[in-house]
Amino acid sequence: MEVVSRKLKGAMVGYGFIGAGGHAPCYRDPESGFVLEAVADVTPARLALARADFPGVRVYATWNELLEKEKSLDFVDIAAPPVDHAPIALAGLARGLHVLCEKPLAWSLPQAREMLAAARAARRVLFPCHNYRYAQVVRAVGETLAEGHLGPVSALTLSTFRNTHAKGVPEWNTHWRRDRKISGGGIAMDHGSHTLYLAFDWLQSYPTSVTAKIVNREPARYDTEDNVSAVLTFPNGLAHCHLSWTAGMRKVIYTVQGSRGGLMVNDDELEIDLQRPTSGPEVAQGAVRWEVEKRSIASHWMNAGHPSWFGSVFAEFGGAIERSDFVSRTTLESYRCLEAIDGIYRSAGEGGREVALNGSPSGPAFGSPFDSVG
Repeated sequence: MEVVSRKLKGAMVGYGFIGAGGHAPCYRDPESGFVLEAVADVTPARLALARADFPGVRVYATWNELLEKEKSLDFVDIAAPPVDHAPIALAGLARGLHVLCEKPLAWSLPQAREMLAAARAARRVLFPCHNYRYAQVVRAVGETLAEGHLGPVSALTLSTFRNTHAKGVPEWNTHWRRDRKISGGGIAMDHGSHTLYLAFDWLQSYPTSVTAKIVNREPARYDTEDNVSAVLTFPNGLAHCHLSWTAGMRKVIYTVQGSRGGLMVNDDELEIDLQRPTSGPEVAQGAVRWEVEKRSIASHWMNAGHPSWFGSVFAEFGGAIERSDFVSRTTLESYRCLEAIDGIYRSAGEGGREVALNGSPSGPAFGSPFDSVG
């Protein structure tokens, strides 16, 4: 087991919106256990910002140069677009570095499998940024489900409404998420992972199939989808997922249905409805009395950088390093997310045909997706 008793030295590749707004605050936190030594970005203006934010940080115009010249790093933090995730991660692992990687882990399943195998072979941690899991209201959902009052969960609806695609910084390519050769896909690739790993958590299982429809409302401008509607079949239920970049609002609305109750998340608002039996006749809605609890849990959904969630991501990454948990359950979940996203594209491309999801990355070396594989 690798025991870490000092600050871990890292380099960030990509100092764009999520790098500067989401990741960087974790390096400023003196209690985080991480220090930023170097930054690579293709845009001189972003490197200038990195130097202003972190005086003394070493900057590079390419990630190749950074990895070649930096000899004392512990890890590389990948906050670049998906097209670069696999090349940077594989190069970092080959140099003996741990890897923290933005979602999606890669933009193809073969790339993801290669990354998992490389992490295991190098005995270095590969860890994805599944930050929605640490939103305060999402944590409260997990706590509620753990209490068991809702009974077994069998149905979810997960809707993410955005009035525009997530835009990059103006100094580079503001609309890179709408360019398939950079992003690998549209809103399914960009936002799908968040929806999927929450579905895994709340149904405590993984999907066996998916059927989906996708739409691009601006095909003359962009070559990626801006709306997705998908139904995922799980061994114990269904998850209905809707993602939109063309909605009239910015909001997340989640519902979780159990045998004895349900809950709803509407951004920072959490409502928990529990069924309480009565002795009355079972007519209409049945002999049930409803016990309703409503809470407001500040989760800062409007701050698209979500800096208050990333501290927990970094802490989990550090924990995986300490445990030598090179390909953790969370990392395997990132593979399952990508597999489901791939299934969404295949299903939509075939008119909504149901597509089977196979599960394990490949071979017994990776074990069960619910297990850690150090």
